[in-house]
Amino acid sequence: MRSDTPALTEKLAAMQPAQVPFTHWMLESVLDPDACDALLEWEPGEDARAGDVGGRRETRNKFRVFVDPQTRAQDARLDRMAHLLDSEPARKVFKDVCGAELEDSALRLELCLDTDGFWLEPHTDIGAKRLTLLISLSTNDKECAWGTDLMSPEGESIARASGAFNSGVLFIPSDKTWHGFVKRPIEGTRRTLIVNFVDPAWRAVHELAFGPRVAAPSA
Repeated sequence: MRSDTPALTEKLAAMQPAQVPFTHWMLESVLDPDACDALLEWEPGEDARAGDVGGRRETRNKFRVFVDPQTRAQDARLDRMAHLLDSEPARKVFKDVCGAELEDSALRLELCLDTDGFWLEPHTDIGAKRLTLLISLSTNDKECAWGTDLMSPEGESIARASGAFNSGVLFIPSDKTWHGFVKRPIEGTRRTLIVNFVDPAWRAVHELAFGPRVAAPSA
């Protein structure tokens, strides 16, 4: 029988975070198999593949792809994944275990397809992002070398996420959460799902899985 909450929330509730170089959770088997299959089968076209982006994904904004309402309508597996991540039980775990403040935040799901030459400069995700979860979905035999780098502000890689298939790293953005991707060879495609909850200041509402979220009025 399928659970009404994503598997990762059960894992989060049972584990302690790592603290170096900042508080983060390293996870395995993050998504349900159906969601993984859907994300592997999804081929949005060659324009969505990114090599050298100059250290910033924003340089290719018009080619980025999201699990938006249209995508959810086309694949029930992605629709279910989005609903599970956005569910009240999941939000409660993100708040109680991770300290995320998500009351008025909306879910944003981006599929990234990175190719050789790709790198990301150190950045923190502070601002409109309230939670960041990076899920590795590469199937190349070099995948374990392709995890996200947790960095110093100067760009030194202090720790590296696994990169193994369906593993992830989660953190709550702050002025300490420097991360990126040190340039290194990518044979084939590095496939990643970026999960964010973003606050009402997020202007690109077309990227959101369900559109903006309005906080419930106080009693």
